[in-house]
Amino acid sequence: MALIDRRSLLAAGTALLPLGGPSMLRPARAQGRAGTIRIGVLNDMSGPYRDTGGPGSLAATKLAAEEFMAAHPGITVEVLSADHQNRADVGSNIARTWYDQDGVDMIMDVPTSSVALAVSNVTREKNKAFVNSGAASTELTGAQCSPNTVHWTYDTYMLARTTGGALTKAGGDSWFFITADYTFGHQLQKDASRFVEEAGGKVLGGVRYPFPATTDFSSFLVQAQTSRAKVIGLANAGADTVNCIKQAREFGVTRRAKLATLLMEIPDVHGLGLEAAQGLLLTEGFYWDLNDRTRALARRLQPRMGGVPIDMIHAGCYAGTLHYLKAVADLGVAPAKASGRAAVARMKAMPTDDDAFGQGSIRSDGRKLHPAYLFEVKSPQESKGQFDYYKLVETSPADEAARPLSEGQCKMPG
Repeated sequence: MALIDRRSLLAAGTALLPLGGPSMLRPARAQGRAGTIRIGVLNDMSGPYRDTGGPGSLAATKLAAEEFMAAHPGITVEVLSADHQNRADVGSNIARTWYDQDGVDMIMDVPTSSVALAVSNVTREKNKAFVNSGAASTELTGAQCSPNTVHWTYDTYMLARTTGGALTKAGGDSWFFITADYTFGHQLQKDASRFVEEAGGKVLGGVRYPFPATTDFSSFLVQAQTSRAKVIGLANAGADTVNCIKQAREFGVTRRAKLATLLMEIPDVHGLGLEAAQGLLLTEGFYWDLNDRTRALARRLQPRMGGVPIDMIHAGCYAGTLHYLKAVADLGVAPAKASGRAAVARMKAMPTDDDAFGQGSIRSDGRKLHPAYLFEVKSPQESKGQFDYYKLVETSPADEAARPLSEGQCKMPG
């Protein structure tokens, strides 16, 4: 498989990206070959979401492409990668250049909801395909749904319903939110507030912080502590969540309030360490030690991860890539390259089945359906080996983990 890795070049020249950076990095006439599918992994390779996506998402996409090509020797898959710096203008610029000049047929991953929504719009305009794993905004399958986009792994509804509802029912009936000030954080706070109130709780307030420019959360934690809320909801992710937890414990905030990690994944737990993370509740759609199939995937993928444990975003990149390529094989390479909308329609028409999520389906609004799992982080004494971090507390069936189709207000463009 051909891999065009642009990370080092992009890291050196990120300031040029909004002016057309990726076009200068285009390989000479490698694009557009009739029997070749090109996939671009677009995500955060250097910022707060690097460990939860980043190189791990690239490794997972490459593995899926390699396994697909082994089963379909007549189809070649090439994988590119780029860093969108968590900026919608940079992400949409890269997507447009990939589609117009580099012959990319599908874009994978794209954490940061504002970037994902921008890329979804460009994808629809260019009639390509976009399989999202890293972003959480329900707008991708709501008012801004697209016939060219599949939202694979998780969304704010799934996170808020599973974690927020469980903590409120367990007695955490007053909440204060610390929220990343962009689309994802706003939507996550909104959805969590809904489930807190439906469970009989109250939201006492919240504060938004600049994203991605914040590393010191002390003033926000003081505001949360002053509210006297029983639960401090962290409507953020990645390094921001880790920093909030560390600083909350340093300042003694957790002596009076419980932290609700509304989006926390196993690389974050690994970064914190079990001593600091033990007892936290969190929601994921995948865990490497969940069953025989997830363990089989981990044996193949973990050696490529550079010491970072596999999370649900990485798993979504593997599964989403594999299903897209199966749809390409079923539809035909030429028709799939000619119309991303046709490729996505074929993805929806085919049942999904992979080692990450098992059997499932893709709904008409583009939402991939699979269960969600509420986990509790183990204590150091309970952990029996590398990345043995979770205890399963509760499973939400696929039809409950996703927002009801009737609530999404998706009017699929013709």
